[in-house]
Amino acid sequence: MRVLIGGGSGFVGRELTRLLKSKGHEVTIISRQPGPGRITWADVESRGLPQCEGAVNLAGENIMNPLRWWNDSYKKDLFSSRVDTTKTLAQAIAASPSPPQSWVLITGVACYKPSLQNQYTEDSEWTPFDLLSRLVKEWEEAGRLPHSIAQSTRQVIIRPGAVLGRDGGAMKQMLTPFWLGLGGPLGSGRQPFPWIHVSDLAGIILHALETSSSPTSTQQEVFNGVAPALNTNYEFTKELGRILRRPTLFPVPGFLMDTFLGSERAVILTQGQKVVPKRTLESGYQFQYPDLTSALKEIVGS
Repeated sequence: MRVLIGGGSGFVGRELTRLLKSKGHEVTIISRQPGPGRITWADVESRGLPQCEGAVNLAGENIMNPLRWWNDSYKKDLFSSRVDTTKTLAQAIAASPSPPQSWVLITGVACYKPSLQNQYTEDSEWTPFDLLSRLVKEWEEAGRLPHSIAQSTRQVIIRPGAVLGRDGGAMKQMLTPFWLGLGGPLGSGRQPFPWIHVSDLAGIILHALETSSSPTSTQQEVFNGVAPALNTNYEFTKELGRILRRPTLFPVPGFLMDTFLGSERAVILTQGQKVVPKRTLESGYQFQYPDLTSALKEIVGS
């Protein structure tokens, strides 16, 4: 199978590329810079979609980039890097004389309203309520294919939680303070912490690509990309500290995160959602890392 990956040079893209190649699939990455096995976004806009059986979009500015202040310019980049690239791919698929069998878009769980009580599955209804949920709405709408194309190309949306792995994502910034014994719960620590190991996110994408058949519906199929375990930030903090054999005595007050990250961005850490991968499990996907202990031990090499 030939797979085209937008944003394939990032943290999740590297893991997905490795997995696809290990299964004998051929990968072409769309990035800002040309190179071996790569094309640029300008190439897609000018020349159209290259021949492929699957297309995936992972592109997007890192929302937790510690080097970027939370301002209008950054917010604009967050939207354009996701919505515009998704539109580019969706339009190229629609215009292709031989569109792919599968079109997989990776968005996020920010569409679900933070709550200590509510549980969300893929069937949960939602409406935008803040900046990040509006982003998810625009993002997913940008990926919607015309009805005529959706009759032959399966449309899949995967909504991941915090992506955990050795080489990037949330863990890259967290490990140093934890190793130094300075880790602690964020805010109250009671907030739900939906997460997934990067190998499982890549696995769910591969599962969607490999199990693709003629679409049973012209609608987008949604899969929650989260581990089946329901954890809080406090549980995550204590388990990481236990595995590292480090104390976790220093909670980070919510107002500090609001100050340094911006309140609209800090909600990712200070609030959370109980998200269940109901349809993901029903699809037959088997998680490699269904619980925090197995995931964190793989990541820190314990």
